[in-house]
Amino acid sequence: MIKLSVGTESVESLEAWQSSPRPKAADGLPRHITRMWPKRESELLSGGSIFWVIKGVVLARQKLVRLDEYDNGDGIRRCALVFDPKLIRVEAMTKRPFQGWRYLRPEDSPRDLTAARAREDAIPPTLSAALADIGVR
Repeated sequence: MIKLSVGTESVESLEAWQSSPRPKAADGLPRHITRMWPKRESELLSGGSIFWVIKGVVLARQKLVRLDEYDNGDGIRRCALVFDPKLIRVEAMTKRPFQGWRYLRPEDSPRDLTAARAREDAIPPTLSAALADIGVR
């Protein structure tokens, strides 16, 4: 699954947002509320991840833990995508804007950064996008 992280400036700012109380489920895990329930639930929950697009570049992913039904009191059934709190950095991949979330085939997913690369100082998303555009990962 792939999703835009609207308003996020970096992987660190996504991490900071998710560590605040607002986006957490009752068990303390980060979550995102969406209107649509994924039809491919079993695929997503058998090792699937959500890939985060930050400023036009896929920079990180999180493992999906579960899908919870969510109702904010208006009687409309929504889906809470619940994630493992660990953000895993991935090779930068540019992505055009889109609404909502989309399925991402495993073969189209960016690879995780090696442990050594994940410890490097973060590159600004605009620079990551430019490097990804010319094929530098």
